[in-house]
Amino acid sequence: MGGAVWEPSTDTPIRPQRRFPLLVPFNRTSLQEFAMADLAFVLAALAGFALVALVAKGVTKL
Repeated sequence: MGGAVWEPSTDTPIRPQRRFPLLVPFNRTSLQEFAMADLAFVLAALAGFALVALVAKGVTKL
């Protein structure tokens, strides 16, 4: 029959140490960054619509 274990087989704790801190630093995004992101989105949307219009114009010439 098996005997009782009197000593731990390893010295490591049962639960591993936390890899991530509980409190994560929060960096606030400035209003200027939001404005630039909005501007980039509007420009990309306009470029997309212009590309669709250009393709549609080319298709109608066929």
